[in-house]
Amino acid sequence: MTPEETQAFEEKIYAYVGRENGPAKRGKDAVNEAMIRQWAEIMGEESVVYTDPEAAKNTVKGGIIAPPSMLQAWSLEGYPMSATGARDVQRELHEVFDDHGFTGVLGTNTATEFYRDLRPGDQVSFHTTIDKISEQKATARGIGYFIETVTTFTDQNSEAVGRQVFRVLKFQPGDSNTADSTVDNDAPAVPTRITAPRGHDNGWWWKAVDEGKLLIQRCKSCQTLRHPPRPMCGECQSVEWDSIESTMEGEVFSFTTLHYPKVPGYTYPLCCAVIALSEGTRIVSNIVGIDHDQVTIGMKVKGKIEQVDEKSSLPQFYPA
Repeated sequence: MTPEETQAFEEKIYAYVGRENGPAKRGKDAVNEAMIRQWAEIMGEESVVYTDPEAAKNTVKGGIIAPPSMLQAWSLEGYPMSATGARDVQRELHEVFDDHGFTGVLGTNTATEFYRDLRPGDQVSFHTTIDKISEQKATARGIGYFIETVTTFTDQNSEAVGRQVFRVLKFQPGDSNTADSTVDNDAPAVPTRITAPRGHDNGWWWKAVDEGKLLIQRCKSCQTLRHPPRPMCGECQSVEWDSIESTMEGEVFSFTTLHYPKVPGYTYPLCCAVIALSEGTRIVSNIVGIDHDQVTIGMKVKGKIEQVDEKSSLPQFYPA
C-alpha cells in the first residue's frame, strides 16, 4: 500500500478501538460437576476439590469448585457458531484486515485474572471489548498489526469473576516457512515444517532424536518420569535428573485431525495425537501409516524416529 492508502486503512482499523463486541452474553451452561469432571480427566487433574464432592467438603474450599483455567470454557458458544456466519464487531474488524491483504491470523498470547472460585450453579456471562490495536509491525510471519481484546466475566449477580486479555496478530502472509534460496531452475524450494525451538533445557532431548532415540527425562531423587523436558521435578522439586530410552510402544490417548488451515511443509489431513507411552508418560506426535478416519482412542501404536523433511527428524507413530 502507498503511504496514503496505509493512512486510510489505519484510520479504519483504529476506529474500532474501544468498541464493544456486542452486548454481554450468557454462557450456554451453568457451572456444573459433569463438565468439571470431564475437564479434570482430560487435563489429568486429580485434586479432590474438582472431582470428589464429599472429600471437597473437608478442604479449605468447602466443596467442589471449577478449575480456574476453565473460566473461558463457560463462555464458549459451541460448534454451531462456526456455521452460522453471524457477524459481530470483531469479525467486521478482521474483514477489514482481510480486504487489505492481512489475511493471516495468529494467536500470540493471553493473560487471565481470576477473582474468585466458580462453583456448580454459577452462571457466567462475558463481555468483550476491542481494547488496543498496535502500530504496524514487521514480524517473522509478515507485516501486521496486533489486536488486543479484553473480556470481562461476570456471575449471575453481575459481579466480576475474571478477566482475560487476548492478543492476535493479523498479518500479510510471507514466505517464512520456505527456504531463502531456490533450486537452479528457479522453482520454489520445498517448504519445511516449522522448526522446533531448542534450548538449554531440551537441547539434549533433540540431540537424541537426531540420533534416532526417544528419551524420557527421569528424576534422580524420586524416579518420576516427565515429558516434555524441564529443569525441575514437579513431584519433589529436585533438579537432579537422568533419562531412559523409550521403546516407543504405547496407545492413542486422544487425537485430532487437522484439515485447515494448511500450513506449508505439512501433509494433510494431519493426524495429531497424544500418545500414552508404555513407560507411563505421554507425548504429542503424528499418527501415520493409516487413514485418519481409522484412528481410534486406545489403538496400539509403535513409533520410530523418521526424517520428516530436509531439516527435521521427529517421532512418528504407526499402528502396532
